[in-house]
Amino acid sequence: MTDDDLAARVRAALPGDGVVREVPMFGGLAFMLDKRMVVSVGRDGTLAVRVDPGRSAELLSIPDARPAVMGADRPMGPGWITVAADGLRTDGQLGDWLAVALEHHGRAGPPR
Repeated sequence: MTDDDLAARVRAALPGDGVVREVPMFGGLAFMLDKRMVVSVGRDGTLAVRVDPGRSAELLSIPDARPAVMGADRPMGPGWITVAADGLRTDGQLGDWLAVALEHHGRAGPPR
């Protein structure tokens, strides 16, 4: 799967009730919902997911999930997880990660 394929799947799966904007960011394509980033598709077919930092340990126990790193070695913090392409093969897998991101997005409050 290419990053274009994954971007198309993310585009199709995000809800249509908010303003979605696509922005080149983190070396990939970030999907912004109501001015806040939800996920970012990496050039290598990975997905950076913005999550509730309190759920990071739980979510990192899922196969193919690892702490997100910016560049070569700068950790992005407990609210960011990268999911390997193998963990996104099915629409169910992608949908589960988008649900986690959207849940956090919904709890984060109105855009600044």
